Amino acid sequence: MPDSPTESWFSDAFRNAWETEQRRLGRFNLAIFGKTGVGKSTLVNAIFGDEIAATGIGEPVTREEHLYLHKSGTLGVLDTRGLEVGVDNAAIIAEVGEHVARMRHRPLEEHLHVAWFCVRAGDRRFEETEAEFVRELARLGVPVLLVMTQVPRIEGQVHPDALALAAEIERRELPIHRNHVYLTMALADPFARLEAHGLMDVLDATFRSAPEGVANAITAAQRIDLARKRKRAGDAIKLATSAAGTAGASPIPFSDAAVLVPIQITLMASIASTYGLSLERSTAASLAATAAATVAGRTAVTSLLKLIPGAGTVVGGTVNAAVAGTLTYAVGHAWTRVCERLAQGDLQTVGGALDSATIRRVFMDEFAKQAKRRRPPAVER
Repeated sequence: MPDSPTESWFSDAFRNAWETEQRRLGRFNLAIFGKTGVGKSTLVNAIFGDEIAATGIGEPVTREEHLYLHKSGTLGVLDTRGLEVGVDNAAIIAEVGEHVARMRHRPLEEHLHVAWFCVRAGDRRFEETEAEFVRELARLGVPVLLVMTQVPRIEGQVHPDALALAAEIERRELPIHRNHVYLTMALADPFARLEAHGLMDVLDATFRSAPEGVANAITAAQRIDLARKRKRAGDAIKLATSAAGTAGASPIPFSDAAVLVPIQITLMASIASTYGLSLERSTAASLAATAAATVAGRTAVTSLLKLIPGAGTVVGGTVNAAVAGTLTYAVGHAWTRVCERLAQGDLQTVGGALDSATIRRVFMDEFAKQAKRRRPPAVER
């Protein structure tokens, strides 16, 4: 780290940390099938955001170019173009089987992890060709969730026709997760008084079905379960706080700030990735939150220490273990607050640009609150 960190240095360090975290997270690959018009894209976008839709038709993964993989950060979505479930089952299954076999000996992030098979409630029937497609998918070793889309529900009451169709499918005892049909409405319709529902159930089942090694990628990719994101961010804060405390307690011949900065940048990159923020947006937000060098260098660390009750100042270029831990703990929680609001579409102007002043205020307010909550023992001045 240079003696006088610059905005450019901070941006480069954050970029490197963010890219490292993305590689560590890997990618969760979801296949989604169903007849045309069942609302597959709407369902994916409701749970994972609309980045996938913005990527176009994706990359062809078979020679016939009917199977496409859309990639967006920690999520991959596999679907078909030009083939119809129930009509072209053999061709689709053959291409999926080829893809599964080819990926089997590659890293986990290249595997196909879970498939959603979608049925529209309004169709009011489930054909044998659809049932056979599900069986063939399961024979390939792919966990399958049966998701019913566009299920009307008003004031907690599900349309009886949808319940009857779900019961009929479950009586077939297909190789689907828990032999259960997940009823969903991806988007609410206030005019018709229809509620959005079922999305969390589908997400929970996806976590249960997928390999444990892609759980963090799913956590980062999904947009509806903030509790999972907060837990992963909290785990990262605990690790960084412990590392910072060790650094602060170590007899080193230069400012502890030089040791704490990489720990805190790595922490911030991890949290940004957990909340699914892009590199460009999270870098810009981190600069706004920390005013470029707030966590870089002895003078800036001293200014933050003023917000920690009983911390005193940096003496002889060192910070004790308790203060170093509190400093990192507060940075982590303040940055989590910023990332969560960014993920919800807040902290930006009407035109979509980041509101740097508000980001800075939110960060500093939360930092002060968290520093007070985790007040360290007083240190000598």
